[in-house]
Amino acid sequence: MPPSNTPTLTQRRLGTELRKLRERAGLSSTAAAVRHGINQARLSSIEAGRYPVSADRVRVFARNYACGEDDLLDALADMTGGRTRGWWDEYREHLPASFADMAELEHRARALRVALVIHIPGLLQTVDHARAVIREAAPPLRAYEVEHRLSHRMKRQAILYGDKPVPYTAIIHEAALRMEFGGMETVRAQLEHLLAMGEMDNVTIRVIPFSGGTFPGTGQSFDYVVGPVPQLDTVQLDSAQGTQFMDAEAELAKYRAVLERMEMTALEPRETRDFIHGIMRTI
Repeated sequence: MPPSNTPTLTQRRLGTELRKLRERAGLSSTAAAVRHGINQARLSSIEAGRYPVSADRVRVFARNYACGEDDLLDALADMTGGRTRGWWDEYREHLPASFADMAELEHRARALRVALVIHIPGLLQTVDHARAVIREAAPPLRAYEVEHRLSHRMKRQAILYGDKPVPYTAIIHEAALRMEFGGMETVRAQLEHLLAMGEMDNVTIRVIPFSGGTFPGTGQSFDYVVGPVPQLDTVQLDSAQGTQFMDAEAELAKYRAVLERMEMTALEPRETRDFIHGIMRTI
């Protein structure tokens, strides 16, 4: 299979983890390539995610790097080019690559933990609320672009249902509950939907009220994607410059700590339910 100039996030992450294993073994790319029986250019392409690698080759690399972490190796082998296409691949021609990458991350996640200040989490949005939010994109989107993004967002929500739903924890600031996207009828329907979602066994919703004082961290919204092993966790941030995915150990530790502080500040699920009911009585 020829190399790819546009590797997916999963392919890039696999390459990154193989590079980390090599560096941990104290090998240069040149020395490692000799040990693997390939040229250095091929190894560099593999570590950049541009060249596909089989599960067997991943295990050979790990053996050459003296890595005996079986759980990590199994997870890396599962990330190889032999994976089947997912529904998100249909959107790669119509949406920024990060949209498909995030959907695949969520599909592979063992759990999801999110924190939002202004917006309701995408996986908990109603169709009308989501459409209203997407229409506020800057620069403005064409009608068909809005519908592509809306369809993608709704399909992402499937991971919360089914035989093996993903455990999902959302910490939402009160500000997000009071934003009037789409008008008051849409706001009320969205709050009712949150209450219904909070009743699901795999979904935990907790609110940080204005009265809670400070908002831990910088106040930035983010998604924390729990991988099959801690080394493969991922943080996703949205900014004016686009979507950013982070996986360095120090970054993961930082956002885990922020989440823990947020959970200490947030209302418990039952208190959150009462709080949302209180907001609904005022609108």
